[in-house]
Amino acid sequence: MSLNVIKREPGLSGFVTRKVDPLRDLALMRKVHELRFQIYCLEQGFLDAVDYPEGCESDEHDPHSFHFASCDDDGDVAGYVRLVRPDPIGTFPFQNHCLTLEGEVSPPAHLCAEISRLMVSASYRRQPDRSPTILCNLFMQMHACSVRHGVRYWYAAMERSLVRVLQRMLGIEFRQIGPVTDYYGPVAPYLIDLREVEVRIRQRRPELLGALPEPEIC
Repeated sequence: MSLNVIKREPGLSGFVTRKVDPLRDLALMRKVHELRFQIYCLEQGFLDAVDYPEGCESDEHDPHSFHFASCDDDGDVAGYVRLVRPDPIGTFPFQNHCLTLEGEVSPPAHLCAEISRLMVSASYRRQPDRSPTILCNLFMQMHACSVRHGVRYWYAAMERSLVRVLQRMLGIEFRQIGPVTDYYGPVAPYLIDLREVEVRIRQRRPELLGALPEPEIC
């Protein structure tokens, strides 16, 4: 599995969290697409299940995304997220659905990625002590990969309830850059500067910085 060594995160045990290579980790990637289908089609109804007869949800952004999965002791995917890189003209998926505030200046696209399809399996969403662990593990892997690839900013279209959870969990602020719109539910666009994130985590949750894995070759 190339250099993406499976490891348990120090202090955040119970799950194996790593980057997924779609071309080499075929079985794991299928589990990821099945979880995406389960949540986006069957549970939330954001997408029509009829359009995915094999029970696997995927889209045109997958080929130019970094994928991350958190697996439990049975090998089931407990959580997933992807970082979508800009398309050839420098745009991101959220920009097709969300407006930004007048005067908002976007950072250079090559320094950015969009947090997308962030999800936790239903069996773990009901466990308040496990879901934050899964999210923290995914965050650490995204951070490591972003550092490796020179990504400084994350976009995210999120519901306010998720923003509150992440702010409470990580001790950081997310800057809203546009109004609420209907994009897989009522969400608003946010911009996250990873340098600010690192400073705030160092101040409020230094144990997370100590648990950050070494940057991988993604």
